[in-house]
Amino acid sequence: MRMATALSVTVLAAGGIGHAVVTGLDTGITRVDPFKDMKNRPQAGHGMNVLVVGTDGRDRITAEEKKKYRLGGAPCHCTDTVMLVHISEDRERASVVSLPRDSYAEMPEHTDVNSGRKHRAHPVKLNAAYAEGGPGLTVRTVESMTGVKIDHYLEVDFTSFMRTVDAVGGVQICTTRPLKDSYTGLDLSPGTHELDGGQALQYVRSRHIDGAADLGRMQRQQRFLAALIERMTTGGVLLNPVRFREVATTMLSSVRADEEFGTDQLLALAKAMHGFTPASSEFVSVPIGDMSFPVKGIGSTVKWDAPKAQKLFQAVRDDRPLAAAARAGTPTSGKAPKAAVVDVPPRTIRVQVYNGTRTDGLGRKVDDALRATGFDTTRTPQTEAGRERGRTVVEYDPRWDRSAKSLAAALPGAELRAVAGRGPTMRVTVGGDYKGVAAVRAETGGASFEAVTGDQVVCP
Repeated sequence: MRMATALSVTVLAAGGIGHAVVTGLDTGITRVDPFKDMKNRPQAGHGMNVLVVGTDGRDRITAEEKKKYRLGGAPCHCTDTVMLVHISEDRERASVVSLPRDSYAEMPEHTDVNSGRKHRAHPVKLNAAYAEGGPGLTVRTVESMTGVKIDHYLEVDFTSFMRTVDAVGGVQICTTRPLKDSYTGLDLSPGTHELDGGQALQYVRSRHIDGAADLGRMQRQQRFLAALIERMTTGGVLLNPVRFREVATTMLSSVRADEEFGTDQLLALAKAMHGFTPASSEFVSVPIGDMSFPVKGIGSTVKWDAPKAQKLFQAVRDDRPLAAAARAGTPTSGKAPKAAVVDVPPRTIRVQVYNGTRTDGLGRKVDDALRATGFDTTRTPQTEAGRERGRTVVEYDPRWDRSAKSLAAALPGAELRAVAGRGPTMRVTVGGDYKGVAAVRAETGGASFEAVTGDQVVCP
């Protein structure tokens, strides 16, 4: 939920505003060391992974706000929201994976930060990791559950969330049906609404609107994040240095982060992510196998669908787009084209792309499109020497003919050419007849989770 603060900082920095404006903003961040003494961590993948947690801290909220937005309860000192944010290696995409707070988790062996007692590994709900072991145990638990190595940690509370929304001028939310929750006070009629910070907090906290409970709440959080990105990228925040600093200072006023997340990281992301839009973001929730998995001494928990979750986090480690609509060369709104079924899963097919035309950048475009469709491209497209090719050619070793046919299905009209001794890496030489990459999937290797891009969930 409040990971909006962290994601917003990245988006704001992407405006390309100079070092003088950004320098010093990170001095207001409270530092923590969630990686201290960590061992046997997952192997690093491609891109950058940020674990963002929202706590229910409300110490600095006024009495009037507590009453108006129904925030008077006692905080549980646990994580109210947990999200894994993946920034692609090319810095052109942000993937946000929501982890239900009641997820069944195996807590690693640890020492309780409150009592000092040592605990063996035991089952818990995910949000209890913070209460027992703070940021460090939260990172360890998430890494153990996902197999994804965390690079940075960011923690935000209610106050920062509300002030951030107000600083950007509110967000626009659309709903096709009434949204009413007596617990948070949310009451929205069908239509378009401009929400201030307190109202936005009600919107993302509500979980008693319908039977969807936490899953419905996570979907609303995703819609909110997309709306916030749109407001910042189209509302003039990035073009006004004074307003930018005001908004960024507000965002960082109550953030806790690891020592390595600071000005230099913001500036590096700024240069790489210039032009970030809602379509550059994608959102997905962990696939659920059992919404009410009973655990003795804990109660009802949310059990992940292990095979589907594994595929999701493998995609994160591989730095592959999670949303079908994010495929290069396809529309980013509306329904994605139906994928053709092939024999061999694209992720198992290694591809080297060569540009056989005189069109600058076409090799990179094809490499990106194939990778977005699921193929394991080298990411280093080359230029074919000699005359310009009129037809796209797929060269392959006859021992991998089924893989070659699966690749050719993604390149309509391509010529298949067997080359003995070529090895498992396919060679694609792009010709003048190239018309784009078609979506393909293996019979048993299709999407096991649903994801959407930000432009699909903001108001039309």
